[in-house]
Amino acid sequence: MAKAKGEHYVDNKIFLKAMIEWREKCKEIEVVGDKKQIPPVTNYMGECFLKIATHLSYRPNFINYTYKDDMISDGIENCLQYASNFNPEKSSNPFAYFTQIIYYAFIRRIQKEKKQTHVKNKIISGSNYESYVTMPGDSTSYQVLNSFAVENLPQEDVYKPKKVDNIANKDKKGLENFMEDEDNEVKEYNK
Repeated sequence: MAKAKGEHYVDNKIFLKAMIEWREKCKEIEVVGDKKQIPPVTNYMGECFLKIATHLSYRPNFINYTYKDDMISDGIENCLQYASNFNPEKSSNPFAYFTQIIYYAFIRRIQKEKKQTHVKNKIISGSNYESYVTMPGDSTSYQVLNSFAVENLPQEDVYKPKKVDNIANKDKKGLENFMEDEDNEVKEYNK
C-alpha cells in the first residue's frame, strides 16, 4: 500500500499565482510613473516567506543556533527586498527562489555572529579585562578567567574563508602530484 503524500506547507501553484498577481500590480505602478513605489506584499506572500524561513531553520545545519530568530528575520527581510526580482517568465518555482534567498541570508547571519563572537573573545582576552569586571572595593582576582580566555582564543580570525593556493599544483595533473622526490622535481621515467 502506497503512502499518501502529505500537503506541503507552501503550495507552489498558489504561491506562483500570488506572485504573478503582485507583479502585475508592480507593473501598473510603473506605468503610472512611480518606479520607486512598489505595492506591499500580500498577506499570503508574507505567510509563505515566514513559513519557508521557519521550516528552513529546522534543518540540522541551522537548528542549534541561539540566534535562530535573527536568521529568520534576515531571511524574511531579504525576501521582501528581492521579491520584485522574481520573474515568473523565467521560473515557475517561487518556493525554490525564496528558499535560496533565505538560505543565503541564514549563512550571512551565521558568519556575522561568528565574527562578532570572535571580536568579543578578543576584547575579553585583552589586558584590561579586569577593569571591566571589578567594582571599587572589590578585592577578588579575575586572572583565572583572563588567562583561560587568552589560552583558548585563536590568534587569527578563524571565521574568515580560507584562500586555497593551487598555483603550485596548477601544472600537474593526475598522479604527478604523488611522484615527487626530495628535490621537489617530478621523476622522469624512461618510456
